[in-house]
Amino acid sequence: MSPARAPARRARVVPPIEPMLSRAAASIPEGDFQYEPKWDGFRALVFRDGASLEIRSRNDRPLGRYFPELVEGLAGTLPQRIVLDGEIVIARERGLDFEALQMRLHPAASRIARLAAETPAHFVAFDLLALGGEDLRPRPQRERRARLEEALAGARPPLHLSPVSLDPAEARRWFERFEGAGFDGVIAKPRDLPYRAGERVMWKVKHRRTADCVVAGTRPGRTGEGPASLLLGLYDDAGRLHAVGVATGFSRSERRELEAKLAPLRRGAGRGHPWLGEDVAGDVRVPGEPSRWTGARDLAWDPLRPELVAEVAYDHLQGDRFRHATRFLRWRPDRTPRSCRYAQLETAAPAELTALFGPRPGRAAARARPRAGGSARRRTR
Repeated sequence: MSPARAPARRARVVPPIEPMLSRAAASIPEGDFQYEPKWDGFRALVFRDGASLEIRSRNDRPLGRYFPELVEGLAGTLPQRIVLDGEIVIARERGLDFEALQMRLHPAASRIARLAAETPAHFVAFDLLALGGEDLRPRPQRERRARLEEALAGARPPLHLSPVSLDPAEARRWFERFEGAGFDGVIAKPRDLPYRAGERVMWKVKHRRTADCVVAGTRPGRTGEGPASLLLGLYDDAGRLHAVGVATGFSRSERRELEAKLAPLRRGAGRGHPWLGEDVAGDVRVPGEPSRWTGARDLAWDPLRPELVAEVAYDHLQGDRFRHATRFLRWRPDRTPRSCRYAQLETAAPAELTALFGPRPGRAAARARPRAGGSARRRTR
């Protein structure tokens, strides 16, 4: 312990605590910063006080019951009194798997237990709020990081220490290598920054990803003034077109323009459409499939002849589809629909991921290809 360190602030650090947050930056800032990967998982705080161990979400919801393997694993490796900030992730061969995390939020304990064995979660720690009864939140980031490294020197899975760098050039290399594989970009933390709960005082630099997709259908708007969204598709290696998401956010005038452009493609669209008919393979993803996320929402759609290509901006892939709605950028008359393939989205997991979690984390490789099996429920208007 440094002799210059100020007297310790003693206090029990207990929930609820809001995590420190970040705001967007256009580029990686330079100066007295600490750089870390931006993990694509569930943000969580871990509170260990002797026999008691709690995992709380950023909204202070208990997460322990959904990740029993984490509770058990962290109890076996953490110091007796500690509060950590970090991210819950599930690592697979091709990268981090956010969809597998979402599957854990399930009421059935038997399903949670099965998934905990099949796809065990990890906790990546990147900040230290308290240790041994000492409240470290007023301390600068540089000191909290040093203390975190000391506290977790003997850590073993499922606990991991997030990589860190003080070099902006290394952060830029990370940003390039972390494209895909579940990394969301880079976080920059001022090294003199205390832990300011609930405030956006860090910087995040996120990837801006684009993809060229086939436009194979629309969903109607409520006002009847043109489509509310475009249904997007990508071809797999077998030449089958899979629904991968939607492009939304069109203004009223843009929807009218879309309708005029797409009207010719509605004629005869139902005949031989790749997402309609009894001959569609059961492992082809089609639109209009209710799920636990969409509930009873009306998912009716109108087919288009799949002849147009659109470039869209997206943030994340979730398995074989876009996690969120994409943003339409432009039409691509220079691209043929058959050239819009999953291969444009595939990336290899960076070396840092393998170094942290091992060469084959989890039991099954995460796939950038559509899953096989299961029947598709199709609806059309």
